[in-house]
Amino acid sequence: MTRQLTELVAERTDAARDTAPRLMADVVSAALRTPVEMRATGDTDVSLPDPVRESLTQLCAGLPVVGVAPASQPSPLSTPTTRRVARRFPTPSMRGKNEDPMSTFHPDLKRGRFIPNVSYGRLSSRLVRSVKWRATDPGPDVTVQEIVVPGPKGAPSVSLRVFQPTGLKTAAPALLWVHGGGLIFGAPEQDDRTNIAFARELGITVAAVRYRLGPDHPAPAAVEDAYAALRGLVERASDLRIDIERIAIGGASAGGGIAAALALLAHDRAEIRPAFQLLLYSMLDDRTTTRTDLDTLKVRVWTPKSNRYGWSSYLGDAVAGPHVSPYSAAARREDLTGLPPAWIGVGTLDLFHDEDVEYARRLSDSGVLCDLDVVPGAFHGFDLVFPKAEVSREFWRRQARALKGAL
Repeated sequence: MTRQLTELVAERTDAARDTAPRLMADVVSAALRTPVEMRATGDTDVSLPDPVRESLTQLCAGLPVVGVAPASQPSPLSTPTTRRVARRFPTPSMRGKNEDPMSTFHPDLKRGRFIPNVSYGRLSSRLVRSVKWRATDPGPDVTVQEIVVPGPKGAPSVSLRVFQPTGLKTAAPALLWVHGGGLIFGAPEQDDRTNIAFARELGITVAAVRYRLGPDHPAPAAVEDAYAALRGLVERASDLRIDIERIAIGGASAGGGIAAALALLAHDRAEIRPAFQLLLYSMLDDRTTTRTDLDTLKVRVWTPKSNRYGWSSYLGDAVAGPHVSPYSAAARREDLTGLPPAWIGVGTLDLFHDEDVEYARRLSDSGVLCDLDVVPGAFHGFDLVFPKAEVSREFWRRQARALKGAL
């Protein structure tokens, strides 16, 4: 297996960096294609030789991250836009079951139809976890530090990557950010560029939590780590110059699901009240794993099979059953009254589209101010895969405006 991966990386290392997502997909595909060879050789360890690991690390570090404009571009908040945030709550689905998937992609995202539908399982997720994300230099306008706060009772301490505008002297708003990764992989460093951009453009503190992952750490480990991080920010508000009345929580994909669950947990414990929820194509409902109507020809990046593995890694045998806690899957909550205002963004070709639209509708029906931003023809993580596309830039600008308005 390692020989195949070495050859694969060597073949692709010199390719342009905008092909890095396809490289990672090919690497994972190679891992999935080799179980027979692994059983024959007795090699069931997906650890990689140093040259392969280094190549993958460099390529992952070069992956574009959500909505980051090149340094030469003007401030995204100063760029005019005619796109309005949509407040729509259509049901049951905005996706036509009989549509040709080749014709449903957003014009800026047409190349997305060539992204292979790679699904993650035990071996491939371990392979992805073995890649260490390289931190991004924030430049002179933003500082970064790693802090450690007490963890949940009986659990290890929790670390956060904290980004702040250089020279911050007075208390400012903050965003607690939760990275994605299907509850099974990922790290705060993968969103460094986005978090740097938020800190620089909005003048806020952004703290990205490093939480425990499944299946080694099942529910409720992730949300409890996020709560410990939120509590730690409040306890250290003075030395971090954070206005505790203006702390937002947010995340993408699994991170968005954890952030939504954190809003519920914080509401119920009544110790800390977040000011806002920023939820990007969020993993909210484990019951989606039971759906058989999802068109796998149209969804990209995160497939139904990956979704089943991610949820089962976190919830175990309880997945899709009657006893799943809302602190693990926020859509399980029946009463959503009293939660912080929210912004929810998702594409029509995203596996999480329907559950996100439904959650936004339920928040609104419960009296919670919620802006729903549906991007036609966009797939899961589209802004990460094609960050230079205008639809991706606009998506980030609307996130930034929502945060600015809320904080």
